[in-house]
Amino acid sequence: MEQDFYRSRLTENGLEVLVPDAEGRGTVHRIIYEELCQGVIRDQSRAAYQIVIADLVAHGAEGVILGCTEIELLIGPDDSPVPVFATTRLHAEAAVAAALGAADQ
Repeated sequence: MEQDFYRSRLTENGLEVLVPDAEGRGTVHRIIYEELCQGVIRDQSRAAYQIVIADLVAHGAEGVILGCTEIELLIGPDDSPVPVFATTRLHAEAAVAAALGAADQ
């Protein structure tokens, strides 16, 4: 989430990018690799993510990108006060749209 690869593409499209602070990034990372990648889904971890999201919202975030496929196992639209963007679904929809568009030509 800190890499320019992502940030630059978002800012080039007019979005202001906010990332969690160091503690929030650590929480996100730990939960992904120590829990979600292991198939562990905990309400306590959902609450920790909600704290990270609330901090971002307090700093002006109007939406949250779920940029790792595993996060969608833990966080959904009902878990956030702002819209969440599930990148797995968004990529799949874009692939289908591209395939159908290519089929029409």
